[in-house]
Amino acid sequence: MAAEELADLVAVDKKLKKIKAELKAAVAARGSTLMEVHGIGPAGAARILADVGDIARFADRNRFASWTGTAPLDASSGEQIRHRLSRAGNRRMNHVIHIAAIVQLRHDTEGRAYYRRKLAAGKTPLEALRCLKRRLSDVIYRRLLADARTAHTQTGDTGPGGHCGASQESSAVDLPPHIDTSDQPLPGPANPTLRPAAETRKQPTAATG
Repeated sequence: MAAEELADLVAVDKKLKKIKAELKAAVAARGSTLMEVHGIGPAGAARILADVGDIARFADRNRFASWTGTAPLDASSGEQIRHRLSRAGNRRMNHVIHIAAIVQLRHDTEGRAYYRRKLAAGKTPLEALRCLKRRLSDVIYRRLLADARTAHTQTGDTGPGGHCGASQESSAVDLPPHIDTSDQPLPGPANPTLRPAAETRKQPTAATG
C-alpha cells in the first residue's frame, strides 16, 4: 500500500513539473518579465497574464490596485487614522500577490527590508504586510505596462493606451506610498489570452451492436 502511494506521489510530482515547464514556456512566449519579480513563479505569472489581459484596461496603478484588492479602505475614526483590508477586487490576483509577499519576507529581499521599515514606523505586522502587497501590486502593474510597451515597440505601435514612463524595477521599495479606496467601478473580466492545453482525453465512441 505504501509503495503504491509513493508511486502515485512520484507520478503527480512528474506531472506538476511538466505543467510548470509548460506554463513557464507560455509566459516566456508572451515576452513577460513577471517571473523576474521575486516570489512570482510560472503559475503566478500565468494567472496574472490570464486575468489581466490588456493592461491598458487600467488607467493607472491606483485603479489596478483597486482591482487586485490591495488598495486598503479608509477606516479612520476621529483622530485615529487607520485603514482596513479591502475584500473587493480579483481575489485570485490578491492571492498571487499575497504569496509573492510571503516569499519576499522569507528571503533577504528589498521587500523584506521595506516590511521591516514599516514595523519600525509603528505599523502592526498585518498593516506592514498590506503595505508590501500594495507595493507589489504597483510593481506588477509597471512590469505589465513595460512589457506591453516593449511588445508594441517591436511591432511598430505607439504603446498600450498611451501610457508612458514604465519602470523595469522589480523591487517593492521604489514607489511612493499611496492609499486608495476600492469602491470605484472596476474593469470587467479579461478576454482569454493564454491558449488552453490540448485535450488529451479520448472521445467516447458509440457502442456497437
